[in-house]
Amino acid sequence: MYQFSYAEILEDAPEIGRERERAAFDRALDLMRIADHPAAAVADRTAAAEFIQKLWAVLIDDLTSPENALPEALRADLVSLGLWSMRESNAVLSTPTHGFSALIEVNASIRNGLR
Repeated sequence: MYQFSYAEILEDAPEIGRERERAAFDRALDLMRIADHPAAAVADRTAAAEFIQKLWAVLIDDLTSPENALPEALRADLVSLGLWSMRESNAVLSTPTHGFSALIEVNASIRNGLR
C-alpha cells in the first residue's frame, strides 16, 4: 500500500495543475488551428471560440481568487489577456472573415510560459 504525506501531495499539486493548464491550452490551440483553416466549418469555428471562452472563464475565476499565489501584477496582466481572448473569440464568431491567428499567437505564448 502506498502512503504519502499531505506535504508530498502538495509538492506535486502545482506540477499537476500546470500540466492540466498546458493540456487545456493545447486543446484550445488545436481547435483554433482547425477553425482557422479557410475551409473550416462554422461548427469548428464555434467550437474553438466556445472552448477558449470557457477556458478563460475558469482561469479568470482562479486568477481573481484571493488564494491565488501568483504576484498581483501578473494576475492582472493574465486577466487582461483572458478578457481580450474572450472578446476576440466573440469577434471571430460575429465576423466570418475574422481569423484566429491573433488568438493562436497570444494563447500559444501563454501556453509556452506554463513550463
